Amino acid sequence: MTVQDAAKYLGISVNTLYVWRHRRQGPPSFRMGPGGRVMYRRELLDAWLAGQEKADSRSNPALNPLNTAPRSRGPA
Repeated sequence: MTVQDAAKYLGISVNTLYVWRHRRQGPPSFRMGPGGRVMYRRELLDAWLAGQEKADSRSNPALNPLNTAPRSRGPA
């Protein structure tokens, strides 16, 4: 997928995708061809999205801090 296709697929702006790529934060990408066009694989976008969902406490009950008992501070 091109950057434009990947941004549309993810529901974000092209600029956001470029910023993430520059910061090495977003989904995996690669350069292809003589001009070095930035490309994305759909299956890697899906895997990256799944990882983001698992890392979010709102969609992963195991990470929700409200699901754990409060810790005591110990003796003062």
